[in-house]
Formats: sequence, C-alpha cells, structure tokens
Amino acid sequence: MTVTQPLAGGQADTTQTAQRALDQAVNHLLGLQHDQGWWQGELETNVTMDAEDLLLREFLRVRTPDQTAAAARWIRSCQREDGTWANFRGGHADLSTTVEAYVALRLAGDAPDAAHMTRAADWIRASGGISATRVFTRIWLALFGEWPWDELPVMPPEMIYLPAWFPLNVYDWACWARQTIVPLTIVCSLRPVRALPIDLNELQVPAASTGPAGFDGWSAVFGGLDRVLHRYEKRVGGLAPARAVRTAAMRRCAEWIIARQERDGCWGGIQPPWVYSLIALHLLGYGLDHPVIARGLAGLDRFTIWEESPDGPVRRLEACQSPVWDTVLAMIGLADAGLPADHPALRSAAGWVLDEEIHGPGDWQVRRPGLGPGGGWAFEFDNDGYPDVDDTAEVVLALRRVTWPTSAGGGSEDWLTGMQSRDGGWGAFDADNTSRFPARLPFCDFGEVTDPPSADVTAHTVEALAAEGLSASKAVRRGVAWLLRAQESDGSWFGRWGANYVYGTGAVVPALIAAGVRPGKPPIRRALAWLVSHQNPDGGWGEDLRSYDDPGWAGRGESTASQTAWALLALLAAAGPEEQDSIDRGVRWLAQAQRSDGTWDEPQFTGTGFPGDFYINYHLYRLVFPVSALGRYLNGKGGAG
Repeated sequence: MTVTQPLAGGQADTTQTAQRALDQAVNHLLGLQHDQGWWQGELETNVTMDAEDLLLREFLRVRTPDQTAAAARWIRSCQREDGTWANFRGGHADLSTTVEAYVALRLAGDAPDAAHMTRAADWIRASGGISATRVFTRIWLALFGEWPWDELPVMPPEMIYLPAWFPLNVYDWACWARQTIVPLTIVCSLRPVRALPIDLNELQVPAASTGPAGFDGWSAVFGGLDRVLHRYEKRVGGLAPARAVRTAAMRRCAEWIIARQERDGCWGGIQPPWVYSLIALHLLGYGLDHPVIARGLAGLDRFTIWEESPDGPVRRLEACQSPVWDTVLAMIGLADAGLPADHPALRSAAGWVLDEEIHGPGDWQVRRPGLGPGGGWAFEFDNDGYPDVDDTAEVVLALRRVTWPTSAGGGSEDWLTGMQSRDGGWGAFDADNTSRFPARLPFCDFGEVTDPPSADVTAHTVEALAAEGLSASKAVRRGVAWLLRAQESDGSWFGRWGANYVYGTGAVVPALIAAGVRPGKPPIRRALAWLVSHQNPDGGWGEDLRSYDDPGWAGRGESTASQTAWALLALLAAAGPEEQDSIDRGVRWLAQAQRSDGTWDEPQFTGTGFPGDFYINYHLYRLVFPVSALGRYLNGKGGAG
C-alpha cells in the first residue's frame, strides 16, 4: 500500500471515488462469506500463544516434530532485529514474550549460540532475566523446574468455597480471569516439575532487590496475605485435616472446570483457561484418552492456522475466534452499503446468527439471579456459558437490518437491560464486576482481572436499545448519563476493547445521537472537535497502542482503515457543515488507500484484549468498518438505525 496526498477534487469527485471504493469493498466482503452464512477473519495476537502451545504439548508429552518446526518458523518470523519480540507490530520489546519465544525456539532445536538466539538472550539478561518476567511466564518455567514454586504467589484452591458475597471469591474476577485462576489454583498447589530436554542457565541473572513498583498500603496488605498463604501451603502437607480440605477443594475445582467445557473442547473460547484447565485436570489423573482431555486437545486444532512459506509450513494459534462479532459487523456494514433487507447474504447470515443465540444459564446469573437465560450471544462459535453484552448489542443492531419472518432476538432487550450495572454502565460479561481486590494480589501482574463498565460496551448497548425504540427508557437514560460522565476532559472517550480514544469516541457519538442527544450539545461538539484536531495530514486517522500507557499518544498514529472508519462513523452521525471537509478528506483517504482487491492493508493491531498488555489484529476490521463508513457517507445516514 502506498499512500500519498489525498485525492484532489470537489464533492462530486469524492462521491464518485467513494462509490467505487464501496462497490469494490462490498464485493470483496461478500466473497468472504461462508456457505453457512457467517464471516470469520483471523484474530492475530502475539507469539506467546504459539510458545505456550509448544510448552503445553511438551508438558503433556504430545509435542510432535512437525508441530514444533512449523510453530518455530512463525515465532522466528516475528523476531525483531534486536532479538526481541513485542506484543503488537511496532510496539516496545516485551520481556515475558521474548523469554517464552526464546524457550520455544530452544525446544525446537535452535542453538543458544545462534546469532538470533544470542541477541535474544543478551537482551533478556540486560532486562533482568527470568526473575523479572511476569507471574504467568514464571509459572510456565516452574512447570519445568526452571523457576522455584516457592517463589511464586499463592492462590489456594480453597478459594472455590468462598461465597459470592465474600471478597476475592471467584465471581469477583472477570469471566476470563476466573476461568484461568480456578485451574491454576490446582496447578500451583500440586507444583509439578517435568524436566525440559534443555536448560536455560543463559537466561538467569540475580534477582533485583528493589521493592515492587507502586507500593502502597494495599500492596502491604496483600503482600502480607501472600506471606500467610505461603505459610499455609507449607503446613498443608503435614496436617491431615488441611490435606482433606485441600483434596476436596481441588475436586470441587475440577467439577467447576469440567462443567464449563464447551462442545468444541474449549474453555470460554479463549486460550488461557483452555491450556491451564487441560494441565490441571491431567495433574488430577485425567489421562490423555479421557474424553474431557481428548476433546480439549482436539479443539485446539480448530484454532490453529497452517500456511505455506518459502521455508516450509508455518503454524500459529489464535487466542480466540470471533465469528459472531465478525458476522454481525459485516451485516451492519453491508446494510449501510445499501444491500436490501431481504438480500440473500443478509438473510443467510441472520439465520446463522439466530441459531447461535444462547438459551442456557451462565456465570452472569451469580450477580443477576433474577434474570433468566435467553437473548444473549457470545463472541465465538462455542462459548455458551458466557454470552456477552457487546456481541448481543451488535446482534440486535444487525438483525433489525434484515427482513426475517420471526421476531428475531426478541428477548435481547430484557437481557441487555438486566445486565446494566448499578452505576448505569455496562461491562462485557458480568454486571457489577468492579471489585478492586483481585488486581491487588501479587498474582495479578498481567492484564485486566475485572470487567467494569466501559464506554464502548455501554455505547453499543445504548445504541441497540435506542434502535429498538427504548430511548426514553430508564436504562437508556442511565446509560447516557454514564457516558456523559465518562467523557475525557479533551472531549474523547477511552476505548476498552479497541484502540483507543478513536475507538471509544467512534462508538459513543453515534450512540448518544441515537439516544436523542442533539448534535449541537457541548459533549458532542467537543468530541467532534477532538476527532478533527487529531486527523492526520494524509486525511486518515490512526492511534498507536502506546496511548494506553502514554496519554501523549492519544489519537496519534499512522492512519489505518479501521480507525479512519471509526472517526468517520462519529463525524457522520453528528457533523455540521464545519466538519464536512474533514469527512471528505477521510473518505478520500479510504479510497486512495484501498487495495485493488477491494480491501485494505492493516498490519497494525487496533483491537484490545488487555489495555497495556495484550492486543489484537482483527483481520476483518480493515474491511467491515470502512464499508459501514463509506455506506453511511454515500447514503446520508449517520447511524445504524
């Protein structure tokens, strides 16, 4: 892709180029639809997925030469010139990711004195070595005797007995965290060690003696709790009553884990609970031929991408898959582009989406016991225990754009309304999942461990409920008030699940307009002014993921198709004549940056898993959002209604 200056020309020229770009993009998107009606783009993350997959298979003794060689090719291809690996394209080097990638390549047979390995090891040692990595990396190394279990924080399996009202019970954690923590309590209690066919002496350096960053009173409290738990761990083996409680707790944890395995063998449709659940159950005596283990291992193949390269087959693992999300975003985009509501592609997609509705119970009912199941959707093919608010909201917006003979998604409004948190906002998977305690534990030094309301999820929900005629409802009014309170002083909104302020602002402005906030109101004007002021000279928008750590990067970065589209969706929803030039320049950037096949290049990661730690490149974002933006530009629609 080569981007020079925006296309010259007046309004008529911009309209014509936009129409050509939209036609090409629509044709490309229609060509990607599966025969069963769904769309699915690759969900690209970083090489920790591939490194940990090899470590899992090494621990279970199922690693094969072909898997190892193919995964190693992918890991090598992502190494940078300085020997490191990052968590997103162009990001800073990450110590834990680099250590895990290095260990995986050693398993694959790369010699420690090879040039690329020497560069990596030199950087690792200079950055503090294994002792400076995050807890999860050191757990992986402890499994193989390369880190002492005694020097890891303690999470006892007895926590499974804590009632839902008690601090630090498993439902205080976000759904992705609780599904990871429960099996890890088993693993960290049994403390297995299975020797590697290599040693990692070259990565060891003396541990730093400085205290933890951000030390405060709460850190002292939870540090003290960890010391108490360490003493308890030492006494469990010598006290018969304690051993009995421990055994019963691990059995309860195993039952909890098995009850949450999905039909395809996964846990939660995501990598972390999946791999730790397999290890935990295997340690408790579940053999590789046990149906739960066999199904879990087989399911990983569905998340594995194989490709040919000049050096041989390449293998990489998706951390998750997003077919429901991709499908409904594609439906909205195609409807925005002008496809009629009875178009076969939209009807086929709607039929598939309706079959994916979740009708059973889930963990979300712990906080909302009076809210019955039904009316929710998950992100993945199989994740029936964890419907999420964000997907469900977009499903509502997509289905109302399709002619369908039944009352499609009729219970979703009740489910979405019932999932509203006490403060008026919406989190992704649970209501009122806002405890501050889990993040204070020494165990939690990576990623988000709770699921509080966010601006983007709240905005999508407000927009969906407003589209269903509920703008005047109490739930929507409270949601709007939450969004107005959450606006940043500069006029933008934080993006929890997408990068970052461009994503948040691109979601919130259309939602507020759909809910009845007038375009001339100060919050809207400040938001549009922020977007216009952060437009790049080439006409596009971009935001580097470093904005999660450094506010100086907010709204700044190389132009991307997805982020340009997010900005345009907000501007189109509320812009006056003074923003028209900014809109036209953004549209012209999309037209000029488009590839000949109708899509866009976007190596940048613009999706977010954990702000500051884990990022995603959704390969369909570069297509579905520009289709929506171009469609709304040409059809004169500011929103999805």
